[in-house]
Formats: sequence, structure tokens, C-alpha cells
Amino acid sequence: MALQAGIVGLPNVGKSTLFNAVSNSAKAQASNYRFCTIEPNVGLVDVPDERLAKLAELVQPNRVVPTQIEIVDIAGLVRGASKGEGLGNKFLGNIREVDAIIHVIRCFEDENILREEGAINPVSDKEIIDTELQLKDLDSVEKKMQKTEKNAKFDVKAKAELEVLQRCKAHLEQGKSIRSLGLAPEERTAIADLFLLTEKPVLYVANVDEPSMHTGNKYSETLKAAVAEEGAEVIIMNNSIEAQISEMEEPEDKALFMDEYGMKEPALNRLIRSAYHLLNLQTYFTAGVQEVRAWTIGQGWKAPQAASVIHTDFEKGFIKAEVIGYDDYVQYGSESACRDAGRLRIEGKEYIVKDGDVMHFRFNV
Repeated sequence: MALQAGIVGLPNVGKSTLFNAVSNSAKAQASNYRFCTIEPNVGLVDVPDERLAKLAELVQPNRVVPTQIEIVDIAGLVRGASKGEGLGNKFLGNIREVDAIIHVIRCFEDENILREEGAINPVSDKEIIDTELQLKDLDSVEKKMQKTEKNAKFDVKAKAELEVLQRCKAHLEQGKSIRSLGLAPEERTAIADLFLLTEKPVLYVANVDEPSMHTGNKYSETLKAAVAEEGAEVIIMNNSIEAQISEMEEPEDKALFMDEYGMKEPALNRLIRSAYHLLNLQTYFTAGVQEVRAWTIGQGWKAPQAASVIHTDFEKGFIKAEVIGYDDYVQYGSESACRDAGRLRIEGKEYIVKDGDVMHFRFNV
């Protein structure tokens, strides 16, 4: 599943430094000037999962394959982007293509790092981004309203769409994002073709200074208060420290470095897991001598659909799935032991896959 989370924020807040930390397949340029990132950088990121390591420990396979998501480093946005300022429409177009947003906000003081917006103010920084996205969405909604109004006079479907568009317009004009409007699934179809920027789920990263990396600071607390009504998560991290950890190749070196900073794991791991769940994704596993592997699926997927991520033929010729719950697999230690204990289930086409299921598919093409 090629689902993407895009890293956004004002210039020089630490976006590319964060991308360098998370990406295991590409390195973004991180420099202290406006629009250092012009074309978006894309990197595949392994999703940390202790369950995969535990299964590998039990099975001892020839190889272990984690699941991944794509992280996109998008150019810094400036005030007036919705009207073409800075990289304007190019930036906003790049955001439109991602499935979720990781919004990096500067929560530290450093006179050596340029800042065009005056004193450090995470709430103001957030509002600048929000406003530009809302203005762009408002333009998209108004254009569709003009087309829909003509048909709404004699078409029931068009009339219903117009009502949804009018609600979206009023919401955006109040300075609110579409994701907080609470549209029902059937109502979302009215705006599905617009790929609205403010409808995308958001995860906030408070990029703090080194002394604040465990507890946060006054800036990150202000940010948390500002996003509380959104129900959004705020990850506190020092992007520079995370980038240093990611550059270390030896596990021993990483462990010593993190121990020095009192870290049990990189904050980056929490970020990646949070981004993964923000996209409404979950994981199932296949476990055999040749390979133990994690597979990404959407929440609520049924067994044949889950099988399709291995190969489309698995879905077409699906017969049944052999399923072992992760906890059962760990408790009994092997597939054969689970089978003997009656903990291996045979599930059909209507089975909704659970996060952590260990599965084997039977199919016929």
C-alpha cells in the first residue's frame, strides 16, 4: 500500500532534518535558507514493531521484512502561499497528493537559525499553515459550488451535494478545517473529488531544544493546548538528536548514545507508529522458515482483501485463511503448537482481519 504522510511546516522549522532521520532510502538536504527543499523528497520508512522481532525470534527465518510507509518532505510554506507566494501552488499541490500530514512546528529558540515570523510562537505558526490550507480549500469549494448550483435546481443529488458544499464553505470561512466539520461518510462523497487539504488527518511534531526533549517546554505546551480540540497527537522530539541517532550504523553505538540522553527508544519510532495509525493502517504477519513478514492493510479489511497485498491472485482465488492470534503464537511458540492446542482458526471470506493476526492463505487460481 503506497500510502504517504507528508512533512509540512514553515521554512527552517526542522522538516528536512526530520526527513533525514526517518528515511532509510533517501536523504533530504537540510540547510538554513528559504526553500531549501523545492522538489519533494520521498523516502520509504520501516514501521517499528516489536511483534515482528518476537515472531522472528520464535521462527528463526532466513529473512525478516518489516512493513513500510512513505514519508514525503515538502517545501516550506510561507504566508500568502494560497495566492502564489513562495512556492505557492506547487507546495499546496504536493500536499494534496499525500494521505496524512505531519506538521512540524518550531518550539525552540536559536538566534543562529533564521526565522521570518518574529518571536517564537508555535500557535501563530500553526495558524499560518492552517489559514493557507483553508484558503486554498475555500477556493476549491467555491468553484465546485458554482458548477453544482446550476444542477441543484432540478437534480436531487446535486442539491444534496450543494448543501454539503455550503456547510464546508461556512466552516472554512470561520477559520476551521474540514476534518473538524464532522461530515458523515455519505456526505464526504460530495467533496471526494476535491481532495481537500484540511480534510487530511494531522500529526503535530513539536521540535524542541535538547533540554526539553523529554518533558517539553512552554512552547510545546502552548501547542498542545491549541490543538486539544482537534483531538490531534503532539510528538515532542529534538529533530537534530533523532537525525544523529539514525546516522549510526552499529546498534551498540545507538544504544550508548540513547543511554547518554536517557532514551529507551528514538522518539522517531513513536512518530512513525503514530503516523501509521493516523492513516488508519494496521498490520498482519506471515511467518515461515523462509520469511517472517509484516503486511500493511486498512482497518476493517476482510481476509480476501488482506490477501491481495501479497498477490492479487490470492484475493481472486481465495478459499480460506488459517489464522493465529499474535498472543497465542507467542504463548505456544510455534504454528504447530498452536494447531495442536486448537488455537489455529479457519476463517472465510467475511472474516475481518485483526491487528497482529498471523495468517496463511489458501487459494486456487
